[in-house]
Amino acid sequence: MSIVNLKGVKVLQGSMTAIITPFRSGRIDEKALRGLLEFQIKNGTNAIVPCGTTGESATLSYEEHDRLIGLVIDIVNGRVPVIAGTGSNSTAETIMFTRHAAKAGADAALLISPYYNKPTQEGLYLHYRAVAEAVDIPLILYNVPGRTSINMLPETVARLSEFKNIIGIKEASGSLKQVSDIIEMSRKGFVVLSGDDFVTLPMLAIGARGAISVTSNIMPRAMSRMCSASLNGDMKSAVMMHYKLQPMHRAMFLETNPIPVKTALSMMGMIREEFRLPLVRMKGRNRAALKKTLEGYGIIS
Repeated sequence: MSIVNLKGVKVLQGSMTAIITPFRSGRIDEKALRGLLEFQIKNGTNAIVPCGTTGESATLSYEEHDRLIGLVIDIVNGRVPVIAGTGSNSTAETIMFTRHAAKAGADAALLISPYYNKPTQEGLYLHYRAVAEAVDIPLILYNVPGRTSINMLPETVARLSEFKNIIGIKEASGSLKQVSDIIEMSRKGFVVLSGDDFVTLPMLAIGARGAISVTSNIMPRAMSRMCSASLNGDMKSAVMMHYKLQPMHRAMFLETNPIPVKTALSMMGMIREEFRLPLVRMKGRNRAALKKTLEGYGIIS
């Protein structure tokens, strides 16, 4: 199961895909989006996460952001949970996006820590508290210091875990000590999800419950099976799949995410290779390396 019920609070687990946003001639490609979502659900993805970093949320207009979340919810049609990316560096804007996602029927919202502002730990706490008090939808915190320039400390996460509708965190600090501290300090049942494909299995081994993954755009079944194997105690199989997936993880970060993953999907014939500035196409050695990796997995010939 990808979603269970714990005393009335939704808890997510397994492999969740940070879905890309396909474009065609500058607009959201709804036909390609439908194909991507069907591919994900058919291959065992446990949840879909639109409008995150991988979905180029920073270059979506307000109208496109709302439209994309609504489209994904409609296409998925309850088959798996939808976790809408609704974070911003403005608290008021975050509340606005999150209210829309709740009204549209999202199962949860993913909230990136405010970027560029560089708030203090108290500022982070008050930001997330304001959102939690303004909406009823389950909320997942998102800590990614490499993107935001600020690390949300375990003590802050633990304080926020006391809010009933803050159900978990996507942790992408890369620190297993930090993950361990979060699990130790936070309330029982608080869910930690990997936000870094390279360390998903080590995180699962110390108590994380799943991942919000970039690689699963390309290899959803393999990511889902690895998470399931670990969660079911079959660590031998999970370790084997972890090492099988490592070359793809590396390929997905040859350049800034989501450039490699969108390029790979275009090579697979699933989307048009189109980005919004300031992101640009891969060239030269990196493009050749990505193509070679896909060929090595037999994904393209």
